[in-house]
Amino acid sequence: MPSSLKCSTLAVGVSTAALLQIAGISLFLLGFFPVKPTLPGFSGPESYQMPSCDSIRDVEKTDLSSEQLKSLYEELSSIHPVYDRLILMVIDGLPAEFLLGKDREPPAKAMVEAMPYTQYLLSNDLAVGFHAKAAPPTVTMPRLKAMVSGAIGGFLDVAFNFNTQAFLDDNLLYQLYSIGWRLVMLGDETWIKLFPNLFSRQDGVGSFFVKDTVEVDFNVSRHLDVELAAKDWNFLILHYLGLDHVGHIGGRQSILMAPKLKEMDDIIKEIHMQSIIPQKNSNSQTLLVVVSDHGMTEAGNHGGSSYEETDSLALFVGHGIRTTTHGKNVNNEAFQVDIAPTLALLLGVPIPKNNIGVMITNVFQSLPEEQRLRALELNSWQLLSLLRANLPRLCCDYSTSSTSSLDLEADLSTDSTNTKFCNLFSKAVAAHNSWRLQNNSSLRTDYFEIASESYKLFLRNASEWLSHRATDKPIHILLFAVVLMLMSCFLFIGLTFQLFHKIYDNRWCIEDYFIFITILLHAISFGSSSFVEEEQYTWHFLTSTLYLIFLLSQVQGLLKGPNGNLPEVISPVILSLIFGRILRGWHQGGINWVHLPDISKLLLQSSPSTITFLHITSILSLFTLFSKSISILKSHFKLVLWLNYLIGACLVLLQSIKNNTSNMMLIDHGTTWIPQAVYIIGGISVISSSIVLPWVWSVSSKRDLFLGIRECLYAIGSTYVAFWCLLQLLLQQPVNAVPVLLIYMQLRASLSLFAIGGSLRKGWVKVAAIHFLGLSGHFGLGNSNSLATIDVAGAFIGISSYSTVLSGILMFCITYSSPILSHLSTVMCISAMVDGVVISSKEKFEWRTLLERMVAIPCLVPLVVNSIALTSFTVVLLLMRNHLFVWSVFSPKYLYLCASTVSVYAGVLVIASTVFYTCSVFAWKMRKYKI
Repeated sequence: MPSSLKCSTLAVGVSTAALLQIAGISLFLLGFFPVKPTLPGFSGPESYQMPSCDSIRDVEKTDLSSEQLKSLYEELSSIHPVYDRLILMVIDGLPAEFLLGKDREPPAKAMVEAMPYTQYLLSNDLAVGFHAKAAPPTVTMPRLKAMVSGAIGGFLDVAFNFNTQAFLDDNLLYQLYSIGWRLVMLGDETWIKLFPNLFSRQDGVGSFFVKDTVEVDFNVSRHLDVELAAKDWNFLILHYLGLDHVGHIGGRQSILMAPKLKEMDDIIKEIHMQSIIPQKNSNSQTLLVVVSDHGMTEAGNHGGSSYEETDSLALFVGHGIRTTTHGKNVNNEAFQVDIAPTLALLLGVPIPKNNIGVMITNVFQSLPEEQRLRALELNSWQLLSLLRANLPRLCCDYSTSSTSSLDLEADLSTDSTNTKFCNLFSKAVAAHNSWRLQNNSSLRTDYFEIASESYKLFLRNASEWLSHRATDKPIHILLFAVVLMLMSCFLFIGLTFQLFHKIYDNRWCIEDYFIFITILLHAISFGSSSFVEEEQYTWHFLTSTLYLIFLLSQVQGLLKGPNGNLPEVISPVILSLIFGRILRGWHQGGINWVHLPDISKLLLQSSPSTITFLHITSILSLFTLFSKSISILKSHFKLVLWLNYLIGACLVLLQSIKNNTSNMMLIDHGTTWIPQAVYIIGGISVISSSIVLPWVWSVSSKRDLFLGIRECLYAIGSTYVAFWCLLQLLLQQPVNAVPVLLIYMQLRASLSLFAIGGSLRKGWVKVAAIHFLGLSGHFGLGNSNSLATIDVAGAFIGISSYSTVLSGILMFCITYSSPILSHLSTVMCISAMVDGVVISSKEKFEWRTLLERMVAIPCLVPLVVNSIALTSFTVVLLLMRNHLFVWSVFSPKYLYLCASTVSVYAGVLVIASTVFYTCSVFAWKMRKYKI
């Protein structure tokens, strides 16, 4: 290995490795998370024919008017449409548990009292409700698609949720529109973006101003009286967002929850009394379907796959909706995708082509047996067509079906998927034919039950197989992506070790070995789903262990040769350990133990004034620490920075007080000027400090040059860190104000520790320790590897109109606040990472030696740590592509790792550009003044 490594060679190598990694990630994402393949076109008259063994072909539709198409569908289906009007009321974020209870237990008393009229409908068999399990990711847009198409979207729909595009697949809205139904939409504008040309009237409201819990629903209800009285529509969509916003603000136990549920209950009562009760003996019938797109966690978030998040509601209210038993005892388990085929069959339109749902039979109890079996048959034909698209060799000889073999369990153990589905479907056809042939009513009832159960068995198995079928992944593309990422990882590692060989001696201490082993153990832990779910334990343990090793080395250094008093030497590392332990207990975090008590839950249960007090205390503490950090500045620019930070801190303080006093009031979007002013002041201060400080710093001799660069970078880094923390105190939930302060204090204590250690500790160890603090702080702020912990509320602070880009940037800043803070702190800590003795011992001042320690090491260490984690997890994800938890555990973690890679690149870019610019200015000044 050569002893020298040119700066240009290093820069080219790092750039090449980064480009290889970006290319590998992009290819892997495109290969592993492709857009879900769907059958083209829309269901038509051919959907009322039994699928044949011929190749699937597109049936040319004749040009029929809406009325003719409607009559044709009714004739072909042999089922008279039960309803000619539909009101779909979507209560965003409402857990079915609130209405139907959990585990056969009734709902909580508070929930019953909050929705008395809806409970009256359920208890008197005037409505039937279901726990309609939603598939992850549990965010609005893909869940709406599932309800109207019966298809489960791709996993990356969670990303597209913030930039909705028109939905072009077969769906219930298009089918109803094609038979002449007039559609009206009030509420979440996501519907307008999904179906831009279908509504004859619409009034959309933005779904992302989560602080708004009143106006967002008032904008829907203000049209209700007029629309309920109108006769010019057939399908009315009401999408209420307020309850979801209440959850995001205060969780399930929010004091705003019960009033919001009562508001929803009053709307259900109004619709029932004005649109359903008067039609009891009328030919025109209206069906009210109350659904929720997803549930919510105790903290009010959603996006993951926990029971609380997937527990969505499907409530059917209308004449003819009845059950054979009391509503509270009926089998009330269903899937969200079951809503689409159920509504299609009730309303007389074809089931959407890509539906994998099964009709909810309990809402068809008022139909004659013939029509109920016909509905099951049509649903079975549709799923059989979809099975044949996925299993080209699936072909069954239905002509041989007979009544001689009706054992429902006979061939379920067959190894052949094709044979299994053929047997199940053939048995259903045979039982149905037997029912048709019977003339004796008592025998007919027996065969009706057999035929019904046979169809249900086929439908359940087909739906389950289709829903769990892994999307075909181009393995050659995935392997090529992994090869690119492995090349990138090895290149990063090779460059790093070559640099280490040049800078450091070959003697390794316990700190070096521990960090190296830690990186490997973390990569190996990705093979366990439990370690992925509870990754916070890994980083809290490893970080605290590393600092215990630091404590041990500090004490050993004192024993070998006293170099300072004991309290001064060990107090920084002890403080870091104490702050880390508090962070560990602030949020329980993770997936499986999130329900356990922690400090944040105790604070949320206390009075709001306690959290406000801690928030204010954190702001004042940060202001004091920043004032001390910039005390080394000797120019008038120090006063400018100090005043800017004072103004910013006062504005954040004002925002905190305002949020506390107006928590139950309607949000005033005019107050966005406060956070906007903080953004402007912070941006100007950070940019101006990085540009101006190197120029105003005085250098009188070469001896002062190195010291000047170190002090200047410390001042610039202090500004970065202070204003970033101020931004987090504005964006984070108020309960996270103290953790932000604790992370900052940990970094300051580490800086003192590294300054005391001097040349006894290698620079790369210091960088790794700062990086570890950032990762443990990430989980200390309540983040996890579940999408449910992403803080959506803070992503819209200071934005007067919705912007996907701006909201996405703010959400990224909130989620990765701690890792980014560690990168910014690296700029401040560079002064403690470079040994001045090494520089001053050179006969000639070498910029290359300085840049290797100030730029190469601080940039390469986080790149290597991240690259090893990303590459190893990519390999794990490839191996686990058919694992049971691939979508609920491994895939969300991979998205987090990709976003973490972005934060690392952003942090490295800030470090490199700041140091290069500062050194360039000092080099120019040295030449100009001939120092």
